Parts: sequence; C-alpha cells; structure tokens
Amino acid sequence: MQNIMLQGVTIPDNRQPLVAARGARPRRATLGFTRIELASVLAMLALLSTALLPALARSGTLSRTFQCLNNLRQLTLAWREYTEDNQDKLLYASSDQNPPRHNPLVPAWVGGEMDYNGGNHSNWDPAYDIFQSPMWPYCTNAYDIWRCPSDPSYVIVNGVARPRVRSISMNVYLGGFAGTDGGWGWATQFRLFLKATDLTTPGPAQTFVFLEMRPDSINWPDFQTEMSGYPDQPALYQFNTDYPNMLHDLACNFSFADGHAETHHWLDPRTAPAFGPPLPFPANAVPGDPDIAWLQDHATRPK
Repeated sequence: MQNIMLQGVTIPDNRQPLVAARGARPRRATLGFTRIELASVLAMLALLSTALLPALARSGTLSRTFQCLNNLRQLTLAWREYTEDNQDKLLYASSDQNPPRHNPLVPAWVGGEMDYNGGNHSNWDPAYDIFQSPMWPYCTNAYDIWRCPSDPSYVIVNGVARPRVRSISMNVYLGGFAGTDGGWGWATQFRLFLKATDLTTPGPAQTFVFLEMRPDSINWPDFQTEMSGYPDQPALYQFNTDYPNMLHDLACNFSFADGHAETHHWLDPRTAPAFGPPLPFPANAVPGDPDIAWLQDHATRPK
C-alpha cells in the first residue's frame, strides 16, 4: 500500500483524504520511532538477550546430554546383541595386555589406551581399535557413538588437531582383565560377572555397563570403581586413578545391563575436581563421598 501527502498529513491512498480545518495548523506526521523510543527498544533487547543466552546455552548442553545418552543406549544394545549371539558370555572390560590390544582369543569389548600422544593411533584412528572390536559388527558403522559430544579432547597429528575417538569405558567388574581382577587387591573380594546369567545382584537394571570418563582420566577401556569401604565404612572411600565424567552440568551418563541409560548428577565437589594435568590421576581419598557410595552400589557385590 502506498501513502500520499495532503496538506502535510500522511494518509493511505485507499481512503478519503482528511482535509484540515480552515485556519488550523497542519500537523507534521511522526514517522518511525524517536531516539528515546529506539534507545528504549535497544535496552529492552539487550536485557532479553542477557536473560535468554544462559537458557540457550543450557539448551545446547541438554541436547549434547541426550545425544550422549542415545550413544550409550546404542553401545549397550550392541553389547547385549553380542552376548546373546555368544552363549551369554560377556565381553571383558579390558584385555590383560599392556597396552591393551585386540585379541580374538581374549575378547575384550575394545582395545587401546587413550592418552594425548598424536603418535598413538588409538587416540584418533577408529580403524586401529574400534573397527577391531567384537561389538563393531553390531554398531551399524556408527563409530561416533563411542565418543561423548561434550568431549573437547584432541591430539595433534602431523600439525592437525584430531578429536579423540573414545570417551566411553566399561564397568571393570564385567569380565575384568581377561576374566581376572588384574591383581588389584581391593577387587579380589568382589564379583566379576562373566556371563549374563551372573547378573543377579544388584541386577541388570542396577548394574552399569558403560559410562563416560573425564577426558583427562580415561586411559584403558575399563573403569575401576574402588570398592574400599563398601558397604558401611565410608571413611575408606577413594578414587583410584579413574574418575567419571562431569561435563554435563556436573553429571555423567551411564548405561545399564537391562539396556536403559540415565544421567546421574554428582553431589560432592570432590567427585568433579578441576581439570588438571592429564593422566594418570593419583589415588585420592574422599571419605564420606556419597558419589562413591552410588558407584559402588551400581558396580558389583561381594563374592
């Protein structure tokens, strides 16, 4: 629609002109906003942006959390399908080699040791370990499900930054180190689950299979829950080199033997210390840490 001017008054061209009364002073039309109005609008937009940005950032965080949960579900489905196709035998959480490598005679869920060395193909080349995994045929060629989308870690390979390919580790009590406790004294009194039928207590819905590990803590393919103090001596709780992830707003994603996945929020700041020099974390006493109690309760049981 076009406008026309009549005696200084702006009117639409599809309406009858309004003729100013004789002797009346024509009124100048106001076009757009005044400077004060524009300043007010800009100030309001600035306030809205300030209020919305955290919500948008949180939306991105939630999206990555959901994607990570879906990755864990898919990995657990692959793990379950392998188990069903192999007389209910569980894959080992890790091999007994140092460094852990794929060995079809000692089937661990994956091989490789993560670090920050660009010369270590396990860090950045999925063909080196992931494609050799007994679970790979069940993963529908999706190697990105082995990595948390919130994992920022990378290595430099020939001058190029390459994202590391694995953020996920397996509960060490699922098969242990090629069917043994690896000589860890604190593990000898606790059950290793070697077959699906062994998962009677705490039960499939309460026994975690996979979790994300901190980028500066992950190394071998297993996660060792330190069982010292279980079940009723919290003064003995500690972490022993392995720390869970905390990149989802101080929470970590887990999958369980029944196939479900969930996000668990940490309650104690000692479970999520600031990032430090990567690998290895020292053993760290955390007496009374309720997060250790939760991990222990969902890892294994005494023999």
